[in-house]
Amino acid sequence: MNKAHLLLATVIALAAVPASAQPATPGAAECAALQTMQLPGFALSEVSAQWIAAGPAKPPLPPTLVLPARCRVQGTLDRRTGAGGQPYGIGFAVALPEAWNGRFLFQGGGGFNGVLGEPIQGLARGFAVVSTDAGHRSPNGNALDTQFLSDQQATIDFAYRAVERVTALAKAVIARHYTQPISHSYYVGCSTGGREAMLAAQRFPTEFDGVVAGAPAMRSYYAVLGVDWVNVQLNQVAPKDATGQPVTRDALSSTQKKAVIEGIRTACDANDGVRDGLVFNVTACTFNPKTLVCTETNKGAGCLTAAQAAALERGFAGPRTGEGRQVYAPFAFDTGVADTQGLGGLLNGGFNGSTISTSDLKAAVRWADTNEANGITDTAGWTNMATFADRGGKMIFYHGLSDPTFSALDTVDYYNRLASANGGIDAVQRWSRLFLMPGMGHCGGGSLTADSVDMLTAIVDWVERGAAPDAVVATRTAEPKLTRPLCAYPKYAHYSGRGDPNDAANFACRAP
Repeated sequence: MNKAHLLLATVIALAAVPASAQPATPGAAECAALQTMQLPGFALSEVSAQWIAAGPAKPPLPPTLVLPARCRVQGTLDRRTGAGGQPYGIGFAVALPEAWNGRFLFQGGGGFNGVLGEPIQGLARGFAVVSTDAGHRSPNGNALDTQFLSDQQATIDFAYRAVERVTALAKAVIARHYTQPISHSYYVGCSTGGREAMLAAQRFPTEFDGVVAGAPAMRSYYAVLGVDWVNVQLNQVAPKDATGQPVTRDALSSTQKKAVIEGIRTACDANDGVRDGLVFNVTACTFNPKTLVCTETNKGAGCLTAAQAAALERGFAGPRTGEGRQVYAPFAFDTGVADTQGLGGLLNGGFNGSTISTSDLKAAVRWADTNEANGITDTAGWTNMATFADRGGKMIFYHGLSDPTFSALDTVDYYNRLASANGGIDAVQRWSRLFLMPGMGHCGGGSLTADSVDMLTAIVDWVERGAAPDAVVATRTAEPKLTRPLCAYPKYAHYSGRGDPNDAANFACRAP
């Protein structure tokens, strides 16, 4: 996952959120004092405090975004020497706006973390924001580096402890800097940040009032296996390169990929009342690749061989053992599966590339089942959220249906299990909602998708005003521009048949 997508996951709209209290206004002098702060229970080192004047954001953020004057505190928590003599510690950065709205926001990470992201989400609205590298620094800023997993404590910090420690630290810093208490606390993230948002609610149910979990990286090692499974099937029909290795992205020609997308549109697009390239009625989508197999009457360049259609059918169905165990969720046949934006669609080889063969499935499943890191990072197995819900906590999930890394249907499965464990769908929707985003890739992107959506305002309004989000409006900023309501699962947006089909106002949420 690239930095642009992580930033997109971090800055999902910039609409104003009303302040919850009259803000305190400490300035540069109070900021400088934080550089020498000592906080009981926290071993701090390498602390710096910088006063930053208000001004436009730096790329890749839009220059039209003006960030407020703020104190930026950075440092390391629990510095130590770990495996192989490598230095470890939980890096953190806190942004403390001059005009604080009384709220605290933990900005989730991405990949395997190891990168200290700039704490900016919600900053323009007046939130005090914290970010962390989760306990290790990756070489060359590579958020996909996994060398730290050789160190036990670093693995624990990445899995969950950094969230706990940095939450407590950030709240202590905020208390030191301002003269008023925090009114509400939020956690927002996508991918690894989405997994962190889940564990924030699961393991620390009294710390946050609202969490937003986008495309959560739960069951990460099974997800790797799931993507590789798709690639393995495609590689059986892919051409070989000069070294004899299959070229996954060329398993289908560009014309055939377009035919697959058109086949999905023909089978599923109009089920939401309008043919627009976005499949909102996901449960009614029954696309079968075999309908595109070449016949006497279908000999066009876009038709598929029987082997190609079978490879697609097997791959998207997800890996299943000979005993019938569904190892990882299926992937949805969505109109973004051949996209070339961001991480690329599954039909372009996905994100991970092929690392297993069909004969290795049992070994791959055993690898995922016994992986130690998977055992402590997984958030898919925990559904007891009674404390979080009973104290008024609210939780929003969102996931792109064309995500080539983590299947949106795995998040749907978790949400269904969450509902079953907490009194059913009506009961769980009192405190948790799921929004599926057609055409969207991993945490954003897609040539047709409407992926500009303000989940932060949605969670704040739910927590502080009791306004449960039956739907949130998503915007496609590229041409042709449109807006669509994203309806809380299991409902979907259906066109009324009247008015501009590019206007969200002409859609209503309908049960499947």
